[in-house]
Amino acid sequence: MTTRLQGSEPPDHTRRPILPRGLRLPLVLVIVWEAWFALSDSANSSLAAPSQVVSACFSLWMQGAMLEATLQTIAATLIGLAIGGALGIVGGLFLGLSRNFDRLMEVSVEVSRPIPPVALIPIALMVFGFGYRLETSIIAFSVVWPVMILTRSAINSVEPQLREYASLLQLSLWDKIRKIILPAILPSLFVALRLGASIALILAITVEITINPIGLGSSIMTARMSLNPAYMLAYLIWIGLIGLGLNALLVALQRRWFDYARYSGGTR
Repeated sequence: MTTRLQGSEPPDHTRRPILPRGLRLPLVLVIVWEAWFALSDSANSSLAAPSQVVSACFSLWMQGAMLEATLQTIAATLIGLAIGGALGIVGGLFLGLSRNFDRLMEVSVEVSRPIPPVALIPIALMVFGFGYRLETSIIAFSVVWPVMILTRSAINSVEPQLREYASLLQLSLWDKIRKIILPAILPSLFVALRLGASIALILAITVEITINPIGLGSSIMTARMSLNPAYMLAYLIWIGLIGLGLNALLVALQRRWFDYARYSGGTR
């Protein structure tokens, strides 16, 4: 008769799924897509089978076209995100810390915020011309508003006890920001930057498709004009994977750096 050691846990015989649940539906859609092309009597010239898309993606990487376009889009996205994020955080700090400044800028912010970033492309084109400056200016404009609004909201939600603590210590404005405000709102700031990163990538592709002759968006238009649906879909799927990877990276960093936000009322 065998006895189980005290404190030992029984082995976990739970079977882990071979395929993650989130990948099951995309896999089914890919199989149906491929089967439809294989069983179709007439080939559809406006689309391509998944096997053709994979082959096209491999060909683009071997040619270096995919890498070049990816680096161009990511560079514009990160630069625009950095500029817009920095301006949004600084603006949100001023709005959140000064009610007078908030009231002074209320009309200007509410008038400028609803303007579609794409509507500024003609103006940015006249000022900056084609290239990175055109793209990053549009991205920065689109990122600055959500980051600014979320930063102001985070400051307004700081616990009153912390503000009273800063007043009792007679901290200067800089020390109040550095020691009280920023530590309290950092999790919310990271959420704002996650939102800004998604917006930045979307606007980068939009500007490239619309007018800027660089990056992945421009490559999609080039593939369309050359009537190559496999290349076009390869670029499109790769953009989705970039967005997925960018969000996964930011979520991992948020969990590692600001995991305490779960216990202090922060949001994921």
